[in-house]
Formats: sequence, structure tokens, C-alpha cells
Amino acid sequence: MTRKAAIIGGGVIGGGWAARFLLNGWDVGVFDPDPQAERKIAAVMANARLALPALSDVPMPPEGKLTFHGTIGEAVEGAEYVQESVSERIELKHKVYAQLQQSNPGVLIGSSTSGFKASDLQKGSPAPENIIVAHPFNPVYLLPLSEVSGSPKNTPETIAKTVQIMKDIGMFPLVIRHEIDAFIGNRFLEAVWREALWMLKDGIATTEEIDEAIRMGFGLRWGQMGLFETYRIAGGEAGMKHFMAQFGPALKWPWTKLMDVPEFNDELVELVSSQSDAQSGMYGIRELERIRDQNLVGFLRALKERNWGAGKVLREHDAARAALFHAATDTGPKSEPLVMAHMQVLPGWIDYNGHMTESRYYFANSETIDAFLRLIGAGMDYVAAGQSYYSAETHIRHLGEAKLGDRLTGTVQIISADEKRFRSFVRIQKGDEVVATIEQLCLHVNMAEGKTVAAAPEVWANLKAIAEAHAALPLPEGAGRAVGQKKG
Repeated sequence: MTRKAAIIGGGVIGGGWAARFLLNGWDVGVFDPDPQAERKIAAVMANARLALPALSDVPMPPEGKLTFHGTIGEAVEGAEYVQESVSERIELKHKVYAQLQQSNPGVLIGSSTSGFKASDLQKGSPAPENIIVAHPFNPVYLLPLSEVSGSPKNTPETIAKTVQIMKDIGMFPLVIRHEIDAFIGNRFLEAVWREALWMLKDGIATTEEIDEAIRMGFGLRWGQMGLFETYRIAGGEAGMKHFMAQFGPALKWPWTKLMDVPEFNDELVELVSSQSDAQSGMYGIRELERIRDQNLVGFLRALKERNWGAGKVLREHDAARAALFHAATDTGPKSEPLVMAHMQVLPGWIDYNGHMTESRYYFANSETIDAFLRLIGAGMDYVAAGQSYYSAETHIRHLGEAKLGDRLTGTVQIISADEKRFRSFVRIQKGDEVVATIEQLCLHVNMAEGKTVAAAPEVWANLKAIAEAHAALPLPEGAGRAVGQKKG
């Protein structure tokens, strides 16, 4: 059954939440009185569809259904979760919660508020335990952090449910230990923001120079190690104690003005906005968003390859979704080709024509055969023990086109097999259409000796059972053909 979330407030943050839920397979009902809400969320969705799937290595779930509603009651009907992202006015939020709880009693409401505590949000509510903070960072559809902050009125079950929903859509829920205004991230950002405004006002640096200091230096470290882990390394072999001893006295030096705030007036606003225009005004906002998203995808994928930081969250989310696809593959012999892999053409798989690149057809074959090898007991544990199947020959035919977003299935037919080898015929299909076939001869090798040997008895028994089940199948069309050879 498809799950549903309601999004109340469809601005930048609300639109990002809508994209995050939709692309993770949830239906989403949106309420926003802004007549431009549909257009604005459509623009966010266009960027999200290009970016979020590029972080995944397993097929995305079918995109949920997006609907817009004229009332809060209609939007929240049937929803198991609500994300409130209206303006930062406490009286407006209270009004929204009252309507939500009247229309859907018991529904869990998470707020995107940047600073209000849960206890502030819960005042006057007949069910305060169902209102909690779930504060994201922009772009919500890419950045995984969600600061989850409750009050004493929130039960452990409410917090656990919020945490699980965040994980279900690929986010990293960070539960705040005690209520505090602005939570963790924004308090930290506010300190940096105040100091940056002083540097601007005092003529120390421009907006561009301050941004360069962040993105060319410590920002790169923070993105993958944060603050304390970065400083631990700065302490050298002696670690954090040495760092504190070395740099601790600087805390008493008048380096910053964090306890003082520059006067917020028209002059300061003009100073900041004019320099920002000179720095970035040559780009449109949507163009800047796409540039930002592409950079984040590259950075996050690098972290994912190393299973580090935010990349670890992506890996874990992939693994949870991959389990669903593995469950839909064959688990034993049958007298027809075995369904071994479910895939999707992701943004990193396509070329300049928008078609799947040639290398990805080989990758699709590898995914299919790797799953088959695991099925017969020749997976990574078998490889670690020193034995493996090596590809000796591969012949691929491109019969159709696969494009961005297409869902593919990989099937395996065993044409022949003995103790030392097997010949496979893989079909990569888009629905009923075969877009490619890959015929392959694999040899069983003792890796330490570097020579072909018989497979382990249990592996050969599993392979033999499948080969015998496939023995009565007709030879696949195109099997054994060379390039240019006429069909016989």
C-alpha cells in the first residue's frame, strides 16, 4: 500500500520535502494558498529528478502521486505524516496545527521550523504529543540531515516513529537531547553568519572573499569530518588534547565579535545584497540550484564510495531498498530464464544523447551474473576463499534503446555447463522489449594457482540443477552469432 504525506506550505523547503517524499515512493498532498505553488514545486521537482536518483545505485521506487488541494483538510486526508513548512510565525503555525488535528486526529506533524522549540509549537494543542520538530537543510531532497527535537510531552514512541519515517525517505535523523532554540545546525550557522556580517561591515572582506575562504578551505573538511574530528587531526599524533592545549588560549583572544551584532539597517542590507549581486548575479536562481545540486551529487557520491559521513546514510538507504528488489528475483531452478536483477537507468548511466552508455550494458550484465553467482553459492565469500568465475568471452548485441528512468530486468539462461565452466545468455529487458543480449563464457578459476579447476561440489550441484532445468529450452535467438553474421 502506498504511503501518504501531507505538505503544508509549498515554498523552497516545503517543495524540497515534497520532492524527497515523492521520489521515495510516497504520495503527497500539498496545501499552499499561493497561486504559484504548483509552478514553484514543479520547478523543484525538475531539479530533484535530475539530482536525487544520481545518488542511488539501486532503482528508485515508482514516483508517488502529487496532488494539490484547496484546504488543509483535503491535503491531510489519509496521510500518516504531515510536514509543516509555513512562515515562521507562531500564531500561523498554531492555526495550521488546529486545522490538521481537527481534520485528521492523531496524525503525526513534523515542523520545518528553523528556531521554535517543540514546546512552543505544542501550546494550545489538544494532542501536543503529536507535534514535533523535524528541521531539514536545503536542498531537502539531497541533504540528509533532519534535526528531530521534541518536548517532554512527546512520547518515546512519537520520536521513534518520526525517526523511522525520516530513515524511510533516506534522511539522517539527529535527535536533539534537550530542547534549545534553533537546535544545533542553525545555532552554529548563526555564529558564522554574525561574524561574516561584521567582516562585511568593517570592510575586511567581500561576500565573495568570505565564500572563497569557506569553499576553498575548511568547508571541504567540514563536509566530511565536521568540526571536532577535523580539529582532532589538527592536534597531530597527540590528538585532541594537544589541539586544545595549543589553540585553547586563543579562545580568550579578541578574534571574533560573536557577542556583538552589527546594526541591521538599510545600509547593511544594501552592502550585502550589492556584493552578492556582483558575485553571483550572472546566474539565475534555478541555474544556481542545478549547479549546487550537481556539485553536491559529486561530493556525496565520493563520500558514498568510501562509506563515510553522509555517504554512509546513502549506502544504508540503498541497501534497504535493494533488499526489496532482491526479494523479487528467482531463488532456485526453473524451466525458464531466471530473473536475477532489477535495475533503473540512472542519471550517471546516460550519454550526451540521453541513451544508456555502452559500459552500462556491461554493468547490467555484471549485476545479473553476480546475482546468479550468489544464487549458486559463488558469491564474495567464495571469492574470499580463493575461487571465482572469470569471464573468458563476452558478446553483446544492442537491440533497443534504454533511456533515463527506464526500469530494466536482467534474466539468465544457462546454455551449457560443466564442472569448470558455464555459458550464459543474459537478456536485458525493458518490460517485454529486449534491449540487449549478452552471451558469456565463464571459467572457474583457483585464484592462487591462476588456473582453471573444477568448482566446489556444492557450487557445481547448484549450477548443474539450473543447467538441467534449462536444457529443454530452445537455443536463444542470436546465440553464437558473430558481428555481421546473417541470421541462420
